[in-house]
Amino acid sequence: MNTTGSIADAKPTRLWSRLLWIWLAFWLLMFLLGTQEYLWSGGHQLWRPLVDYGIAALVATALAALQINRAQRFDDLLGQPLRWFTHVWAWMPIQLLAFVAAMSGLRPVLYAFVGAPFRHGPWSETLTYEVAKFTLFYALLGGIQFGLRSYKAWVNERLRTEQQARLAQQAQLAQLTQQLQPHFLFNALNTVSSLIHTDPDMADALLTRLATLLRAATDASQCPEQSLADELTLLHTYADIMTQRFADRVEIRWEVDPEVGRCSVPTLGLQSLLENCFRHVVERRRGPTHVVVRAARHADKLCIEIEDDGDLLALPATRGVGLGNLERRLQSLHGARASLTFQVRSGGGLIARVELPCAP
Repeated sequence: MNTTGSIADAKPTRLWSRLLWIWLAFWLLMFLLGTQEYLWSGGHQLWRPLVDYGIAALVATALAALQINRAQRFDDLLGQPLRWFTHVWAWMPIQLLAFVAAMSGLRPVLYAFVGAPFRHGPWSETLTYEVAKFTLFYALLGGIQFGLRSYKAWVNERLRTEQQARLAQQAQLAQLTQQLQPHFLFNALNTVSSLIHTDPDMADALLTRLATLLRAATDASQCPEQSLADELTLLHTYADIMTQRFADRVEIRWEVDPEVGRCSVPTLGLQSLLENCFRHVVERRRGPTHVVVRAARHADKLCIEIEDDGDLLALPATRGVGLGNLERRLQSLHGARASLTFQVRSGGGLIARVELPCAP
């Protein structure tokens, strides 16, 4: 279904509808002015200006419809106004003759139909008036038509550009999301590998949990975003895998406001934050590490923090694959409205904070 075309046609269609009402109002105004002039000149038969301006309106409308239909073939020349007008107005002499002939021929017929004689001034004055009137209407119609068709072309081009930008963004997000899977799998398999010889039962249990997590993560990664509740489900499974390996060296506390579960977050994004904590803190320490996962809304922003009490005293100079991936995805999804920041915790450790839009 071509939704872009239907959307693009909507506003120009409304404009043509409004133009039709303006056209009708214009001819009504012309009739009222003509009637007033006729009465001031001493006339008493109101049907005469009605016939005169009614014929002019019908003939002009027919020629306008013909011209609008012809102009559709030259939309590719809208970027070159001179060529557009040259092609569209190529039939102007023929249409002028048709207009003058119709006006000159229909009036006597209708006057004769009501049994009244038709009189007009000298032919030179009558023809000059009809030619001037036709030229004015023709130029006015051409200018309005060029403006409307140019606007429609601009709307179409803008919507195509926006659609291409959205498709490119979706492709980029899909690529970034897919990059997390091999990165996560590599680190998880390293964890299992380290236990194969020392604790085979634990390695087997971790592989089972890993398979479950990978199935869920593969399904979720088809979408750039998912609800925080679904993301936390995957994060809990990942945390269970890691805490089985470091059972006596890590404790995770979850402080999540249940009201923010419907907020959207980048798929598998929080996992990279927790994975960073395990790789750079838990694996390198002998003592226990306390990790806190927080999620709460502040005004129209969702704030997610993962805090550890490690030994870090200064912010690292570079960011790894997972964190760089998450930062680019946040920027692609929300621009300046989202951020990934890091703060050294008082007494040592790191607080990783993600802020992104979340409507109340």
